[in-house]
Amino acid sequence: MLVTDNQVRERARIAEALGEMGFVLPGSLTERRFSCTHAGCHCHADPPVLHGPYAQWSRKVAGKTVSRTLSPDQVADYREWFANEKRLRDLVRELERLSLSIVEADPRTPRRR
Repeated sequence: MLVTDNQVRERARIAEALGEMGFVLPGSLTERRFSCTHAGCHCHADPPVLHGPYAQWSRKVAGKTVSRTLSPDQVADYREWFANEKRLRDLVRELERLSLSIVEADPRTPRRR
């Protein structure tokens, strides 16, 4: 296998970044505002003043979307975990691209005529 020193260094950089990563949470964090069912509430006024904002975490579990409301303290604690999940996906894509470049450059691969 022909792997260059630069490719080895790049893999080591990705591995180091993965090793330094903390916890990860999949899904997305959004801010929601809602109206309620009480007819006289300010959320039904013109213009409406909706309840919230509420932080909502949504993710897929067994093919279904699952949502959970988070407290402001939880958002502060977990925000980095959501960012880490995005960084994790980016690093995995980088490692895949690097691996593909090695395979594509391998002179042992039979060429079609």
